Amino acid sequence: MTSSTTIGSNGTTVSQTLLDTMNGTNSATSASSSTASSSANSGSSLQNTFLQLLVTQLQNQDPTNPMDSSQMTSQLAEINTVTGISQLNTSLTSLATQLNAGQTSQAAMLIGSSVLAPGSSITVTSGKTNEFGVQIAAAASDMKINVINSAGKIVNTIDLGAQPAGTVPVSWTPVDSTGAALPAGTYTISATGTINGAAGTGTTLTPGTVESVVQGTGGAPSLVLSNGNTVALTSVAAVL
Repeated sequence: MTSSTTIGSNGTTVSQTLLDTMNGTNSATSASSSTASSSANSGSSLQNTFLQLLVTQLQNQDPTNPMDSSQMTSQLAEINTVTGISQLNTSLTSLATQLNAGQTSQAAMLIGSSVLAPGSSITVTSGKTNEFGVQIAAAASDMKINVINSAGKIVNTIDLGAQPAGTVPVSWTPVDSTGAALPAGTYTISATGTINGAAGTGTTLTPGTVESVVQGTGGAPSLVLSNGNTVALTSVAAVL
């Protein structure tokens, strides 16, 4: 049963629930309070409570010594802001979910395709041309790619010369510095050069066939490649 209390000289009544809210008390059991806390503390509920408190305050203040209502209205504005932020977060979460679903569909269409993605290992097959690449953040006046064998020795240096910022594709016949064919196997590549007048590096890109799609960080799709790497869809630089 809900009781009420009369306050002020004009006979204004205030519900017991409102008084409990003002006083920070609750006549219900702790178990009931725990169950109802989420709805009682919602933005809409708090807004209604503050409006009731503000109206009651204005009705019962002394006209010759009015109470300062600035703090209460400031708190009401803060609650409106918090409610707006909560609604925005909900909308952004829904948008992110839809975006991830769309990206997953796009990623699934790449299964079976060859792509260039960040990596440093290439597989050399005798007589077969290798496709790889390098990404640079700014234009380079000179860019070189070193090919390193399993013993850690540089067996060839590919001089790309001046290159603009972005993705630079490379098509290379696997030979050493003398022009002799390299033995089949796995080699490591690294990119170095002069960028903005100083020594810098680029991100090497290696080829791989997309074998499957998995869920990555934050729900965004990642691609499992035939070269053993798993890369984010957004890191794919080119589709071969």
